[in-house]
Amino acid sequence: MINNSINPRTMTKFLKKDQLTSIWYEIDAKNAVVGRLASIVSKIIRGKNKPTFTPHMDDGDFVVVKNIEQIKFTGKKFQNKKYYKHTGHPGGIKETTPEKLFEKKPGEALKLAVKRMLPGGVLGKKQLTKLKIYKGNDHPHSAQNPKIIELNKLNSKNIIKN
Repeated sequence: MINNSINPRTMTKFLKKDQLTSIWYEIDAKNAVVGRLASIVSKIIRGKNKPTFTPHMDDGDFVVVKNIEQIKFTGKKFQNKKYYKHTGHPGGIKETTPEKLFEKKPGEALKLAVKRMLPGGVLGKKQLTKLKIYKGNDHPHSAQNPKIIELNKLNSKNIIKN
């Protein structure tokens, strides 16, 4: 006798690898708040903005962030916030501030914020490669026809007005 206890109409539908599609998005980071921008980017990269979200699959889209040198921190975080990393040797803890980080790598603060919002492990590393960060207005991904996301239309607090 065949067991009919599993009803295919009520089972959760999962996408197969060949059914995955990726869209490209472009975000202008001019006067954008780092944490708010990072949360928007991480949701897109993870695929949480899609109805087909599956936690164990890379169903996310690509995000191009331009004008990264004009990104902002709220309050005094630009001078006072500390990023820590450890070399692995005894007494090897290193600290830096966003101010020092921006001198060397302007996009690193956003990349760190997004990385910490993604799952740890292989899947998170793979999803982080979908984030493309560029100085200035130009980027080499214009052939993908990225959809433009305007941060100030999502929420007025996403942009700092000077």
